[in-house]
Parts: sequence; C-alpha cells; structure tokens
Amino acid sequence: MSADLQWMLVRKNSCFLLPGPRRNFSREPNNLKSRHSFYHNGLIHPRTVGVEAAPGGKGVVLVTRNARKANNRPAKGVSRTELKRGQRATLRAISNSLKAYRPDLKKAAMRRASALLKSQKPVIVKKSSKGGKKKE
Repeated sequence: MSADLQWMLVRKNSCFLLPGPRRNFSREPNNLKSRHSFYHNGLIHPRTVGVEAAPGGKGVVLVTRNARKANNRPAKGVSRTELKRGQRATLRAISNSLKAYRPDLKKAAMRRASALLKSQKPVIVKKSSKGGKKKE
C-alpha cells in the first residue's frame, strides 16, 4: 500500500494523534519531531529513522527500518543500534549512518539524540560560598 493512501487513512483519526489548538502532535514511534504530518510520520514511510533512550538509562538507540525486509517479515525489517559511547562519538555515528540512508532526517535525529544525552547527564549542585559560617 502506498504512503499516500496510508496517510489518507491515518490523517484524521489515529491513536497516536494529540490534537492542539494551533498544531497537531503525534506520539508514534520513529517520528523525530513529534509532528502530525505526512513528512514526519513514522508509520507510513518505508524508510524511517527513530532515536530512543537506551534501556539502561545511558546512551541512545538508533532505530531504522529496511523497506525490503519490512514487507515480508515486519520484525526482521527493523534495525536497532545501541550507541553508548561519548556524546561526540554517538552523534558522529548517527551522522555517518544517516548520510546515505535518510540525509533529510539527519539534523532532526542528531537534535533528538543530543537532547536525550543531555537529559541523561547527572545534575551537579554547586555550593555557594556566601552561605557559609555566620560571623558574630
């Protein structure tokens, strides 16, 4: 079934749809910007890209879908790559893997991965020097 026909079916009614006053959002998998639009939809296109948090809480998982394998066996059509190295190495790996796969979604994937990696950093509380001992 073509992506256009699938979009016509999913456009007005979807369990992932979050209607808003100005713009509709979507919670579907492989939707990098969470926008409810034909371009960003992760269900209807044969080649999709998704970035998720790693199960251990450290690193990210790059999810891609292979168009040829997805038609025959849907479980075999999904490729999950776990990236647990440093932030720079993770972003470089995402950039290199999406260069030939979906170059139009490279920037959005890198932004999503960067935000996930930033949220996984521990928060360091700095002590102020003004709150020390009181002088009497």
